[in-house]
Amino acid sequence: MYIGSCLCGSIQIELHGSISDIIHCHCSLCRKSSGTAYVTNGFVEAKDLRVVDTEKQLTFYERVEGKKRHFCRKCGSPVYSSNASDPDRYRIRLGILDSEITERPISHNFVTSKADWEDLDADLPRYDRYEPSRGKS
Repeated sequence: MYIGSCLCGSIQIELHGSISDIIHCHCSLCRKSSGTAYVTNGFVEAKDLRVVDTEKQLTFYERVEGKKRHFCRKCGSPVYSSNASDPDRYRIRLGILDSEITERPISHNFVTSKADWEDLDADLPRYDRYEPSRGKS
């Protein structure tokens, strides 16, 4: 079982199943909805996802009829996406999970649409915390 929550903790999720088809999506819609270079999504069976929302904060945005992006109205965290043409599966943003996962991404998608500053093969330094130039802020 995987567990997760939105940023403010109003929405909790439990996933009683596996995650399939994990991808890093670089399309402009995912970039805009997340404010990042790309998002990491995976599919889950709808029957395996339990959403606990005692404060009634889960809402959605429907840009295209039948395709909904569900998120927390309090903190804005994306939770999952649903598609009326595939009602048995949801696409979740893996960043909402608090548990470590065993499944791994299979691809980078829509790379021709990626942010111009994103270098997929960048040889950037890696730090356990903030970059040293940040100081103590």
